[in-house]
Amino acid sequence: MRRGVKPGALSPRFMVYFTLALALFAQDSYDDVAENLVGALEGMHETVPNRASFTRARQRLGPEVLEALFRRIGGAMAPDGLGGSFWRGMRLAAVNGFVLDVPDSEANRAFFGGPTDARKAEAGFPQVRVVTLTETGTHASIDARIGGFNGGERELAVQMAGSAAGMLVIMDRGFPGVELWKAYTGAGAHLLLRARSTVASRPMKVLPDGSYLGRMSLAGQRASHPGGVTVRVIEYRVNGDEVIRLLTDLMDVEAYPAAELAALYHERWEAESAYRQVKTFQRGPQQVLRSTAPALARQEVWAHMVVHHCLNRIIVRVAGGERIDPDRISFVKVLKHVRRSVLTQAKDAVSAVGSFLAMLENKVRRKLDSGPRRHRTAPRVLKRPDSKYSPSVKKRQHGPTRRVPANVITLNPVMLH
Repeated sequence: MRRGVKPGALSPRFMVYFTLALALFAQDSYDDVAENLVGALEGMHETVPNRASFTRARQRLGPEVLEALFRRIGGAMAPDGLGGSFWRGMRLAAVNGFVLDVPDSEANRAFFGGPTDARKAEAGFPQVRVVTLTETGTHASIDARIGGFNGGERELAVQMAGSAAGMLVIMDRGFPGVELWKAYTGAGAHLLLRARSTVASRPMKVLPDGSYLGRMSLAGQRASHPGGVTVRVIEYRVNGDEVIRLLTDLMDVEAYPAAELAALYHERWEAESAYRQVKTFQRGPQQVLRSTAPALARQEVWAHMVVHHCLNRIIVRVAGGERIDPDRISFVKVLKHVRRSVLTQAKDAVSAVGSFLAMLENKVRRKLDSGPRRHRTAPRVLKRPDSKYSPSVKKRQHGPTRRVPANVITLNPVMLH
């Protein structure tokens, strides 16, 4: 944040609130968001600055202030014993990533990059990539990193290893790698990662429960290369579907049963639920962010992360007061209540928070409580297929059917819920 703001300019303190309001009211214009705030702010009743003034004030503020705010308030929030948040003494977290569209300006395209078609021509908007370490039981962001579309999720995930100490971290098959493995285990975290069929595929030792020890090696190196790591491999399938291969550093088959770990992998989808809250409900479905400059786009993303974390903190607090699972509190309804309450909270936010939470708690059983969550069942289909005229659309080539090893665990779908 730059010092020396001239008298009469929009203050940095106000701009922090305004930037958060832009994320909370993501589908409203600058003018509409300003109108939502100025009625409660002394000295701004008669006039609303124009869009250019707000943009210059956002540029003076920079993205670092919102990132620092996220790092100050972010973190795990599940109380001891909350279902879906702990397993055998370890807090459960998931690492995954998502992308957000930003305006197609030259600066954004050069800084963030974006998708291309088969001819390497630009396709769609430039995109910001966000990777988070998410608490599975509450959807709270423990840590997050922001990068460009062409930056790898794994590289951003490695940067968060220090925030995962003492946790069991679940990741999808795009993440396994020796560098990531060493970073997380070296930081005191434990891992449960899905892997491709070629990773650690040769058993070194078969364990009593059917899992086995294998070697994950550096790219291009033999399994015997000293730079690799020894992993425990668990393979399972559900109702005769494809074989799923998991890697973990939890070697004790008695203390950490393979069947329980296989069922636990399902908790990874809680990160996807958190992303849906940000992308679909909070930002708005398929909506492009506001900022045409990379620094402002990063500032906007950090503001979204702060608002999302605060909304989930409200949910966890209300659920704790009612002694129900946070999953039963509707994120959409809390978001709507917060939006409606911002106008009346702006004058005296500190004294109003208690009455606001009390109001939410009174409405839990009647309105906010969405009841037991349904089992997640969804066909694996492409909901937004490429145009049939796009050169990037290619006929899928199916290789030979993979032989199913005899030691693959078969899970009943009931075990996954």
